[in-house]
Amino acid sequence: MTCAQTSSEVHVRAVQSTDSTAINRICLLTGDAGKSAEGLHKFGELIGLVYAEPYANLPTTFGFVMVDPSKSEELVGYVLGTDDSRAFEQHAQDDWYPRVRAKYAYPPETNPGATDADKRYINTLHSPPRAHQAAVDYSPAHLHINILPEYQKQGWGRRLIARAVEYLRDERGLSRLWLGLDPRNEGAKRFYERLGFKELPGAPDGTMGLEFEEFRG
Repeated sequence: MTCAQTSSEVHVRAVQSTDSTAINRICLLTGDAGKSAEGLHKFGELIGLVYAEPYANLPTTFGFVMVDPSKSEELVGYVLGTDDSRAFEQHAQDDWYPRVRAKYAYPPETNPGATDADKRYINTLHSPPRAHQAAVDYSPAHLHINILPEYQKQGWGRRLIARAVEYLRDERGLSRLWLGLDPRNEGAKRFYERLGFKELPGAPDGTMGLEFEEFRG
């Protein structure tokens, strides 16, 4: 481990809208079941336009980012989420997707050079999905967490989720949250299980929920 990656130097702060480009990049570099998705995309910003940037720019959202001062305050990880998934979806539908999809034609195959992965995300921009009702019934709050590989397995994931739990419990009065993960990412599933997450019955594969009283942070 290098000095640039030690816990004593990296710190966590609240996300800002000016972090959009940086969190988009982290999303791409971890977007293929925890590995880089760069090779899957011609338009690398697409994945972050769906799963990262909205959470730094819309109401009902929250987030915390990891900052490495040894790399000119570079962002190296984040936890992002919302305390009201349905309100978030509506804000995204009204205020986010109309802006970001303007540069991507529909149908997706009309974008020159678009890969299969690009096409899936362009479809999402033009027809945003809604969270499964079983997940929303469990909790209105959901989150996304991504950390660059060289900062993983150092306790940062646990700390970021602890910050999210603290925020949702103490400032929003909630007692649960949920997240969705790529079912291929077995390592991430084991990590969440160690923290107290459990699979949600009736929700899509990879949806896991956490009771704050059971959080092992």
